[in-house]
Parts: sequence; C-alpha cells; structure tokens
Amino acid sequence: MCGLTYCPLIVRSMTYLRLAPLKSSNVIEGSSPPSVFVGRAGYPHVRAGPAAPPEVGDTSVFDLPEAWLGRSLEEILNYRLSMVLGLGSASVKRVDDRLVGELRLLALSSKPVDVRIEFLKPPRPKLSLSEELPPMGPRSPLERLSVVGNPHVPGVVDRVYGDRDLRARDAILKLYESGIPVSHIQRLLSVGALGTGKFRRLVPTRWSITAVDSTIARSLVSKIKGYRVIDSVEVYVWRGYDNTIIAILYPRKWSFEWMEAWWPGSTWNPGSLEVVVEGDYEGYSGRADYPSIGGCYYASMLATVEHLEARKRQATAILMREIYPGFNIPVGVWFVREAARAMFRKGPLLKTGDMGEVGEVVERESRLGWGVWLSRSKLLRRVVGERGLDFTFK
Repeated sequence: MCGLTYCPLIVRSMTYLRLAPLKSSNVIEGSSPPSVFVGRAGYPHVRAGPAAPPEVGDTSVFDLPEAWLGRSLEEILNYRLSMVLGLGSASVKRVDDRLVGELRLLALSSKPVDVRIEFLKPPRPKLSLSEELPPMGPRSPLERLSVVGNPHVPGVVDRVYGDRDLRARDAILKLYESGIPVSHIQRLLSVGALGTGKFRRLVPTRWSITAVDSTIARSLVSKIKGYRVIDSVEVYVWRGYDNTIIAILYPRKWSFEWMEAWWPGSTWNPGSLEVVVEGDYEGYSGRADYPSIGGCYYASMLATVEHLEARKRQATAILMREIYPGFNIPVGVWFVREAARAMFRKGPLLKTGDMGEVGEVVERESRLGWGVWLSRSKLLRRVVGERGLDFTFK
C-alpha cells in the first residue's frame, strides 16, 4: 500500500529471522554463493572479505545478478540481507597473503563453496546501498576465513588464472568469449586473479564491475564497426520495477547515448519537485573521459553491443530510462545491464523509416514524452535534423 516495489518491513523481518541464530555467535558456517567484496576506502590499504548466509546448500542465486531479473525486489533484498560480510585488512599489492588467497579460492569457483567465517564480534542487521553495487547486508570485522569445501573451477578460469603472461584485458575477453558470466569475471578481477605476474592487484569491487563492463563493451564496439548498418529505425521497450527503458537503434555508424529521467521520490531524486534528466553520449571515435552518469553507461552499452554483435550489424544507439517514485532504493548497475539485455531479447516494438512514427511510439510508451526526450538528447536532435527521414532507409 506504500507504493514501493518492495516492503521494507517484510525485508527487515526476514533479515532478523535469518540472523536470529547469530545473536550470540561469532561464527558462520555456510555456503558462500561464492561472494567476495573489496572496498575502496583507504586505497591502497582496503577492507576485503567473504560473504555467506548461515545455511548450507545451493546459495548461488544470492550473488548471481544474471538470475535476478524477474524476481521481486523483495526477494533480491532478502538474498542480499541474508548474507553476512566479514571484513579484514588487505593491501592491494599483497595478493599472496592468506586472506586474499582464501578469497581467491572463492572467486575462482562457479558454484557455492562451504566456508567457516569467524568474526571479532557478532554481526548486526544492516543494509548498505550503492549505485554500482548490489545491496549488502550485515557485516562484522573478520577474524578468520576458512574455505572448507572444494571450489568448482571451470577449466578456462583455471587456465587464465594460471597464465601470468596474459594481460588483464585479454583475460577478461577470453573468459567472456568462453561463456563465463560477467559477474564471475568481475569477481576474479576484484581479487587479483587476472593480469600479468607482479602487476596483479586487488581491485575494489565497485571499480571491477565497471572495468569489466567497459572492457567487454569496447571490444565489441571495435567488432561491430566492421559490420554494415541496420536497415531501418528500430524501437525497443522494457518495463519493470517502476522503470521504463526505451532504445532507438538508428541506421547510421556507431554512436551511443544513455539518458536517465528521475521522478521526484525515486532513488536519485528524493527531494526535488521536478523530473531530473541527465545523460552522456559518444560519437564514432568513443570518449576519453569517464561518463558523469556513472557505471550504468557501460552496463547499458554492453547489453546494446551484445545485441548488435549477435546480428553482425552496427547502429547509432539511443537509450532512455525513466525511474518512477516506487523505485526508491539503488540496487546496482547489474539492473540496467540485465534489463537492457531482456529488452533486446524481446525484439523491436517498431521497425520503420519514418522518425515521425518513432516519435509517436516514444510519446505513447514514455511518461516524459517525445518532446522532452528530444530536447535533452544530443543524438536524437542530430538524427531528426537529417534529411530524408520520410523514406525507407536503404
């Protein structure tokens, strides 16, 4: 009845129930999904550690963003709040110390691993939210981590980890092309399992997520530039979790734009009375600086170029996201990547050579309306200003 896409009271109650056995305990014995975290505060001396729920079994979905879309936000928060994070001290260059070695065993595995986590004091229920990271639950200072189960390491992961002459970028691409999920690759980069010899480092989780998204996306962009452009203008739409995403693929050489419109009362616009619209774009040659809109830029780009690469085509891509008041907690950039992937899998809502029809669809499918999006988008104004839009594209 509060209008949110989740119930905070139910989620908090679930968390207390799951952690009830730990009220007077400093130990968790459970199956890590696997899940590891490396912080960025104090870099190059950071906090790092494992996360696990106090239960044994198949907990893989607790830290697998690729499997979350379609589940309720309440379920996702329940997964995350059920895991307890232990944090110890680490130097990003000391990838050979005991704690990092145990974390690496977890990160290499593609299946849950049984662990014993000892804390300096009993963990307390807590929810940490971030624009880049999935929600994180209770935490406590780590005393000791013991990996007691056998990690299940895919062959390609083992080979890439063992190749100390392979650059991190090449390792990321090899893993991706071998079908390793993006979230697993991000975990490997974070714990210093990728890169050449002495240059292996711990990478804060927040940075590793965007690094992997952008590395794969840029590689795919270089490929699609060798393909011919699509044959017509295509419009895609996805709705869910009080969000709408609209994509326009335009038959010209590669360029890209990601925009977000935040309604009053939504996650990033809690106090304003106006809809806030921001975005970033790049032309055929790319961009030299980090986009101000953050990691969602590369998460959405990755989903877009995956779609174009599968078709062996290139296009100018304009993506618009609307975030409504019911969506009022940040859940991480995985949401944008997986929602955009789902949108492209559905196929286009419209294929046309008439930008007037495109405007009608955007006007109908969005709350902000075609006129506002057109006024705020650099690339939309550019393509609408071209001649010959009343004809079918050849």
